Amino acid sequence: MSALRWTRGAAGLGRVLRSPRPHRPASEEGTLGGLCNSRRSSAASPCERDVQREWGHAELLEVLEARVRQLRAESTPGMRVKKVQVDRPLLGRSSRWAQKLEAEKEVKQRRQEEVEQQKRAHTLESWTLRKEPRIWSKKLAGYLQQSKGAPKSSEEEQLARVLQAALVKLTYHETGTLARKKTKALETQTLALQQKCLAFFECCVCTGQLPLAHHVLVTHHNNRDKQQVLTLDMYNTVMLGWARKGSFRELVYVFIMLKDAGLSPDLCSYAAVLQCLGRRDQDVHTIQRCVKQMMEEGFRPQLLFTDLVLEEEERTALLRAVLKAEPAFCPPPQDPSPVSTSVLLKDVYSKEGPVSYPKLHLPLDTLQELFHQQLHVELSSSVCVQSVEKAPVMTKEVIEARKTLKALRAQWEAELLSELREMKAAMGRQAYEGQPSLYPFLCLLSEEEFVSILMQVLQVLPAQGEPLLQLAQNLGLRVLNRHLVKQKQVTNHVQKLEQRYSQYLQLLASDTQAAPYLPREYWESLGPLEAPPQQPWSMAVQLQLGKQLAEMLVQAVRMPRSLAARHGAQHYIPVLYHVYSFRSFRQVGILKPHPAYTHLLETAAEPTLTFETTEVPMLCPPLPWTSLQSGAYLLSSTKLMRATEGTTQHQRLLERCPPAQLHGALDALTQLGNCAWRVNGRLLDLVLQIFRDKGCMHLGVPPPRSEAPRPAQLRPPPGSTPAHKSELRKELARCLKAAREMHSLRSEALYRLSLAQHLRHRVFWLPHNMDFRGRTYPCPPHFNHLGSDLARALLAFAEGRPLGPRGLDWLKIHLVNLTGLKKRDSLRMRLAFADDVMEEILDSADNPLTGRKWWTEADEPWQTLACCMEVAQAVRSPDPAAYISHLPVHQDGSCNGLQHYAALGRDSVGAASVNLTPSDLPQDVYREVATQVEDFRRQHAKQGLRVAQVLEGFISRKVVKQTVMTVVYGVTRYGGRLQIEKRLRELSDFPQEFVWEASHYLVRQVFKSLQEMFSSTRAIQHWLTESANLISHAGWPVEWVTPLGIPVIQPYHRESKVQVKGGIQSITFTSSVDDNQKPNTLKQKNGFPPNFIHSLDSSHMMLTALHCYRKGLTFVSVHDCFWTHAADIPTMNEVCREQFVRLHSQPILEDLAKFLEERFCSVSSTRSLKPSELALVVKLQETLRSLPETGTFDLGQVIRSTYFFS
Repeated sequence: MSALRWTRGAAGLGRVLRSPRPHRPASEEGTLGGLCNSRRSSAASPCERDVQREWGHAELLEVLEARVRQLRAESTPGMRVKKVQVDRPLLGRSSRWAQKLEAEKEVKQRRQEEVEQQKRAHTLESWTLRKEPRIWSKKLAGYLQQSKGAPKSSEEEQLARVLQAALVKLTYHETGTLARKKTKALETQTLALQQKCLAFFECCVCTGQLPLAHHVLVTHHNNRDKQQVLTLDMYNTVMLGWARKGSFRELVYVFIMLKDAGLSPDLCSYAAVLQCLGRRDQDVHTIQRCVKQMMEEGFRPQLLFTDLVLEEEERTALLRAVLKAEPAFCPPPQDPSPVSTSVLLKDVYSKEGPVSYPKLHLPLDTLQELFHQQLHVELSSSVCVQSVEKAPVMTKEVIEARKTLKALRAQWEAELLSELREMKAAMGRQAYEGQPSLYPFLCLLSEEEFVSILMQVLQVLPAQGEPLLQLAQNLGLRVLNRHLVKQKQVTNHVQKLEQRYSQYLQLLASDTQAAPYLPREYWESLGPLEAPPQQPWSMAVQLQLGKQLAEMLVQAVRMPRSLAARHGAQHYIPVLYHVYSFRSFRQVGILKPHPAYTHLLETAAEPTLTFETTEVPMLCPPLPWTSLQSGAYLLSSTKLMRATEGTTQHQRLLERCPPAQLHGALDALTQLGNCAWRVNGRLLDLVLQIFRDKGCMHLGVPPPRSEAPRPAQLRPPPGSTPAHKSELRKELARCLKAAREMHSLRSEALYRLSLAQHLRHRVFWLPHNMDFRGRTYPCPPHFNHLGSDLARALLAFAEGRPLGPRGLDWLKIHLVNLTGLKKRDSLRMRLAFADDVMEEILDSADNPLTGRKWWTEADEPWQTLACCMEVAQAVRSPDPAAYISHLPVHQDGSCNGLQHYAALGRDSVGAASVNLTPSDLPQDVYREVATQVEDFRRQHAKQGLRVAQVLEGFISRKVVKQTVMTVVYGVTRYGGRLQIEKRLRELSDFPQEFVWEASHYLVRQVFKSLQEMFSSTRAIQHWLTESANLISHAGWPVEWVTPLGIPVIQPYHRESKVQVKGGIQSITFTSSVDDNQKPNTLKQKNGFPPNFIHSLDSSHMMLTALHCYRKGLTFVSVHDCFWTHAADIPTMNEVCREQFVRLHSQPILEDLAKFLEERFCSVSSTRSLKPSELALVVKLQETLRSLPETGTFDLGQVIRSTYFFS
């Protein structure tokens, strides 16, 4: 690397360490900078060589000048040539190069004119779309030929007879088609092509381009090679489109093509045919023949109304057709809402006993107004928020920069609109030529909406650029999400939602009376709310569309090279340029804004930030989760189970679940999302004061770019040694890395604080979803309670509760917990400590930035300060018991992963170490491990082990804590060594030359200590690991079902690359279409133990949430940290312990072993396995039947354990 450059995105650096040669300015990166040397000739004399060199220079200069003239004639921007003085020989023979280039130019111009003429001649309106397919089967072709000669009046009767004949099942030889590939796993590239084609057909149907979809389908069917790409879903999609229009002739064509391709119609195929027959009121005989054939294929008519998602109009047409064929047919009645049969959820859904579901603190009118505000936000698709960054002084330069930006954006919008229309026309021509292009995708939104999306992306593009892969995916997702919202508008879904939500608010409002229902149950009791089907696009389709839009942005958006020159001819340069960079040893294509544009943005310092709707908390209660597709935001699509884009296995697993099996998870997510929040305004003011000054890293407020570290020297002095230059480059690299990290943290804090300021006088909600293990997360990413200490401190419950007789004590205990000062003390001692330091608490509350600042030394300083303010207000109120508190109070699990392992193994020693047993003082497992490791060290030091002697006085709780905490989640010895190495490097007085050896030694001792303290834990871990190892080596990903009924499948598979070719760069991404990839055995094996434990802690949390909701409590969680009002802590603690005991009273490991044996060792699962894989299955069966031995720990002791959660 000749030079190390600073990017403008690095705060405060923005310059490069220049190499000895002058660096070419960015604006000249495409220029021709010099001439090549002529080829050497050893046989020529010096004089001859000089002449040849001179002629060579002259000829090359002639070529280059002619080429420049050609490029200028073709209006190619951004190319110029440096003037190089070369003495020209007075001979004319070099002019032949110019003549040759001129001739080539004329030929190129003629060809260009011919292409333009063809384009004008072949407009979209002039294309003839194919309707009639070429049928390869002689038998089917004969049927179709009979209908062609019929007169117009009897054409439909002939088509009906053709359909009746085509319904008969054909033999393989009668299909007349090539044998289809029936491999176990399609090639990833072929699968991506099939996904692209299916999305094309669905998009055509959605945008009213059904004749175009039919045309492309016929074109592919007529070509035997292309026909191999077509799938049953593609034929069904087009056929269903014709059925909705009642186009019988075209539907018959598609049905015959389906049969001709050797495919068997499925339930959806027959539904399309019957729907079309029902709309056209066809004769009874045709319908009866269709129903008969459908039943022969194993599809009963009842399945049409139970297994398919139908709109009301489609259901009516289907029923009309079926009743014609079978007048006695009665559609199956809608099943009453099923109830979960889980033993753990029996009390949750019991109609007996007292129920006091909480209501919101807001009246009905207010909630309805909030609903309309949220609806307006989601229909707008984006939210503009005022930035909290310190406003610049409105100098002439700033005003001029904003004015220039406004003018440029108006120009860019016009250019993008023109470019989009050209691209749309080109894609349309491709589609009309029979290629599944992006044309229908470009018809999903208006041209103005596409331009708006591109302008938003351009505005938020970071100065250091963004990988083209990431940018393309972002653009594709934005288009998809806006299309789904627009589709709901078109289908009148918005009006129906408005009526339904108004009824739903009767359950939640504070001034209404409603029967005690869970929100999901109440929503379902109001009847089904039909929403248009939402089929997500594959990753390849998203990337192709996003990449095309990104390239259009590069081509269309240009700015003057010199913004200062207002008059005369302007030279325009691209605002974005494409570069390559190495990231983690991989070459990555990046779209980077021009420094001039970045400087213009910085100078303008515009005061607004733009967010997508789903990035901002909701202004009204979220929709209750009722299914995989319905819940959270009003219109914006949200996944119930978050997963990597393109992953489909989780979705299919959930779809196969009985609806009642997911009720526990759906209701828990709904309950978490229904918690109303508000911003702690006083604390926000303090944070903004520090943020707008110079920040404070100690308090978690990132400083501005001006505070970024700077190297002592920007360039090496003359005569520097290579070692000095190397050290300087390393220092520059460290500064650049620190500056980039600081810039990233500052941006994150800017988003969070800007949203907090935007919402400071509002009530808002955080909709939740879950990951594949069942762990819950709020959907808005920037401002939620799962963030840092600062993010949590800014949030408070919107509804307050009186402290009651013991609430103030719990506030004080919570305050001491946040400081981290009394972890080993009892609750009574912590309460006494809070009274002792009350003067410091009050000083922190009254003078947070000017007083003694006691709060700044706490483990969680901002939450400590928020609690100081709450305690101060409570103790100063006339009646502390009546004080209305809004502050969430936490109860945190004591190394929760080990708690679950100890309960699974009934391990008495382990249970005592993690506070499952009653004790006067809290047990600290980290300190116990550190103590035992110290005992091992002393023994080894006496034996003369050098590293043990060096470690004397350095083994502490902090050194071993992270490793102990993560062992339960599957950390390896290698990972544990890295964790300990990091802690040792933080010790300034530890001899650094022993870090590597000491970390190796300590990780062995920590694992040895844990083996002795948690013997049952290690045995269960080994059993889980070995089971997963055998399952994955036999070719399956590991699956299980959580105690709450959530099906889990591990998404770890071998990587398979898919490439999206063309344009400025081919994009290669890792495919996540899991069915066609073998499992990654290492990740499956190592991931099973921690993921299984995570699924248990999520089950415990959900059970606690549901029972707290039944008792009327406000409850939220951060995984194994539970939050509620101070007054309700005793009730939540009781529920938390009861549900932990109930959960682990179930035969969890026995049920897991039984499920795994049925899933992976049954005859149906092993039928197609190889002999080597069958041997693995036999070994798996033996392993599953050899469950780890359990101890004698009594789970009932958890109920009496004060420090289980504290």
